[in-house]
Amino acid sequence: MKNPKNISELVKSLAAILLALVIGACFILISGESPLIAYGALIEGALGSPQALANTVSKSIPLAFTGLAVALGSRCGMLNIGAEGQLHAGAMASVLFALWFSFLPAPLLMAVSITAGIGAGMLVGCVPGIFKAKFNTSEVIVAIMLNYICTLFTSWLVNGPYKVEGSTAQTELIPESIWFGRLLPRTQLTYALLLLILTAVLMYIFLWKTSAGFKLRAVGANPNASRTAGIKVNMYLITSMLLSGGIAALAGVTEVFGKYHRFIEGFSPSFGFTGIAVAILGRNHPAGVMLTAFLFGIMDMGSLRMSRETMVSTNMVTVVQSLVILFVAAPELIKWQKQSRAKQH
Repeated sequence: MKNPKNISELVKSLAAILLALVIGACFILISGESPLIAYGALIEGALGSPQALANTVSKSIPLAFTGLAVALGSRCGMLNIGAEGQLHAGAMASVLFALWFSFLPAPLLMAVSITAGIGAGMLVGCVPGIFKAKFNTSEVIVAIMLNYICTLFTSWLVNGPYKVEGSTAQTELIPESIWFGRLLPRTQLTYALLLLILTAVLMYIFLWKTSAGFKLRAVGANPNASRTAGIKVNMYLITSMLLSGGIAALAGVTEVFGKYHRFIEGFSPSFGFTGIAVAILGRNHPAGVMLTAFLFGIMDMGSLRMSRETMVSTNMVTVVQSLVILFVAAPELIKWQKQSRAKQH
């Protein structure tokens, strides 16, 4: 059998999803509703029309970006738990540059703003990598601290010097000329999808088709052996977090350019943390991450119709997603922690 390990991992992921849906169905039965009707409404709400499908894909885009970010770091043995802070930094930087340099021609302004957002994410992302490489400090602890720093700092900016009049904490609108166009009218699906696909393809090519990507994965598999083989382990630890931070920032940048057209406090419902589960369920592979993000998008989008047609709350989707995370992410995180400790000794 070809790649039995990959097949085994796929079976585990599918089993976790199925078990979560079964337990969710039990909760629905207890509430007095039919699981078939509830899940049917969920699927219909997410995939029942071209507009619904487009909005479902739109909801999955930020999750896919954060999932790709976490996956890339994990390939080098680094757990990027700081994607939430990185996407906030990226979103704010892109908005500020769009406002500061609004006099530039639209194509140049868009390029400058997006580059600034990616750069901000990379700057935040490389900090845990540097601390890990230079001082052997846990990247998890550093990244968690940076999450608070980034979210609170952007909150101060949007409630202070860059707040527009009104009760909502938000900045001015960025120039309309650089808004992402919609791929389908009357939906939220924008050209952010094309940027996501490009990012996933480039990530795959980098990791599996280049010598630098091979060395990065080798460091993740066994840093001591890689060091013996002459690979600059510290450089790849930093590089992986640098690239991971840039990809995570795109989650915030695309939300700003495609949906809100300004920075709004609280625009992210924990995309960065959900991205950890997306990456683990997708087995840290770009294709798996994209499919998992789409699955989460289906649940988020379909929950609205499910709650309208039944008495089942939209929170049931959160329960199912949490169960998926529990069945897949928790064991993998424990395994990753044990492997990390083993590599240090």
